[in-house]
Formats: sequence, structure tokens, C-alpha cells
Amino acid sequence: MRYALYFAAPANDPLMQLGNLWLGRDPFTGKALSQPSLDTLSRGRFQALTTEPRRYGFHGTLKAPFALRDGTTADELVTACAAFASESTPFALQGLSVNRLGKFLALTPDAPEPDLSAFAATCVRRFEPFRRPLSESDLERRRKSGLTPDQDRNLVEWGYPYIFEDFRFHMTLSNKLEDEGEATTLEAAASAHFQDLTGRPRQVESLGLYCEAERGAPFQVHTIFPLTGTQTPDQSLSKCRGSK
Repeated sequence: MRYALYFAAPANDPLMQLGNLWLGRDPFTGKALSQPSLDTLSRGRFQALTTEPRRYGFHGTLKAPFALRDGTTADELVTACAAFASESTPFALQGLSVNRLGKFLALTPDAPEPDLSAFAATCVRRFEPFRRPLSESDLERRRKSGLTPDQDRNLVEWGYPYIFEDFRFHMTLSNKLEDEGEATTLEAAASAHFQDLTGRPRQVESLGLYCEAERGAPFQVHTIFPLTGTQTPDQSLSKCRGSK
């Protein structure tokens, strides 16, 4: 079993509802959902172009999926998540929009979001004691994407290459899109699908713990933890900086 810390909101949040519908699966219940009908793309092709993000569930990665380190338990991880959420205060985002991220489609911030970056860095550091080191096969798989020296160091030391200075928040909406025509079609459809929520300020008020029962299984929402504390992201990061 693996766990992950994600940017996610309760099931009734409009962003989660739109994201789940776009991907065709509700990670709260595990039920399949009927994806929106697209005039210029068949239902089957739409499904085929969203298989990977559908398996992971609609989310934004804060601490990438990890297996539990020997000597730690799921109950301890849940307790640690609850404690962190009870210390952390909600914070604002200027807005999210549908954009290309390389050959992928994703919801990304409209402008730099230092609070979000600090929050993600804190999650990486704070929950590192729960992470089992990656196997050699996992390391090799990640390295096939071509990593910089810093990214490779992050991979070895923290289990994921795209953290800290290399962090770029995104809520993935597609597989890798190799056909430009399909990419353009899907981008226009996603922009229309999310148009009521994009480009607007949003509060980050919760932290999601997702779990994967076994490798390759769909990720499910374990718990959504409301942020109810007083520590800002910068304050939280300052407290745990330098720890692992």
C-alpha cells in the first residue's frame, strides 16, 4: 500500500466535483463517472487520453506517493496529518487556469504562489520520516525521464524529483498528449469545463491523504483534513527546515 499527500478538498467542493467528472472517477467513492461529451472527440478516445490521472484521482501533488517506512503505521501517519492540519492556517491562491505542462494538460496557478510552494515543501519534509526509500527499480524508472543533478538528488533523498525549487503545482487533466490536434481539442474543452472556477481567488483550506491499496490500483481518498490552525506556510516551513 502507498499513501500520498495531495491538495484536495471535500467531496462537495465544486472544483473537486468538476475535476472528478472530467477524469471520470470519484476517488471518494471509487465509482466511475460519465465524462463530459465532447463534439470533436469520441467518448472512448476521451477515456483513453485520461487513464493515468483518473487512476490517481483528481488532486495536486504535495508529497508524492510513498510506501510506509518499516516501523511506522498508517494510524501514525493519519495522526501526524491531523496534527499538521490542526496547526496550519488556510491560505489564498490567486487563481488556477487550464494550461499545457509540457505535453500534459493541467490546472496550474495563474501567478507564482509562494504560500503554496512553502506548504508543499513543508509536506515533503514533515512527512519524510514515514517514507520508505525507493527501490532501485523505482529510481531507474524515474531516471528515464531525464533528470537534472538536483532533481536526481531530490529523487534519492526525498523520493521525488520535482520538489523545492523544482516544484510546479499542477492538477493533471490528461495523459501525455502526442497529437497536437487532440491536445488543442482537449485544452479548449477543459477550459470550458472549468470556466466557472478558473481565474478566480481560491482558499486552500484542507489537506488530502490518498491511498493506493496495491501498485497499479486506483488511488482513493482516505481522509480530507481541514486546516484549522494559525501557522502560515512560511512559519511551518521554518520549523521543519533542515529536518528529514
